[in-house]
Amino acid sequence: MIFPEPRDFHVPGYYIRAASTRWEARGAADLRHRVFVGEQGIFADHDRDETDLIATHLVALSTYAHEADQVVGTVRIHEEHPGLWWGSRLAVDRDFRNVGRLGAELIRLAVSTANARGCHTFRAHVQMQNVVLFRRLRWDVKDELTIHGHPHALMEARLDRYPPCADPVAGWYHRPRRVAA
Repeated sequence: MIFPEPRDFHVPGYYIRAASTRWEARGAADLRHRVFVGEQGIFADHDRDETDLIATHLVALSTYAHEADQVVGTVRIHEEHPGLWWGSRLAVDRDFRNVGRLGAELIRLAVSTANARGCHTFRAHVQMQNVVLFRRLRWDVKDELTIHGHPHALMEARLDRYPPCADPVAGWYHRPRRVAA
């Protein structure tokens, strides 16, 4: 009998798109709870607020045999005033944080979606440990402040770096680069 050597399963790619099914929305909410309540302790019971009712929720979905399998990243966007958009609650599952660019891909979809919807300014309150990532993605720091007892930077995206995405539900399929073992 032949026994193959055990190997880690590698997800071939990820769907980056707007949540369009109940399980995607539930998975995004569960992920946010794990990250912002369980891991970071920013909120005591839950992180849900009134913005969730008006926001577009975006997700990164792992795949199994090229079918969407699990929500492993999320962010939400909403328009506060005509043309002024905000991104918030960016979270990537702990087991997928070392996967190439999932957070960056969610940010790209967030800004590109708003850009297609008439955005003239896109902002986010970014935890200080993530400022370097956002700067690499062509965001500028506008201010520093404390939110929920944690230091944040008010950051603004350079919209010319984010071409409009008119169909965020279709989104795209992201294949991270394989790292040699």
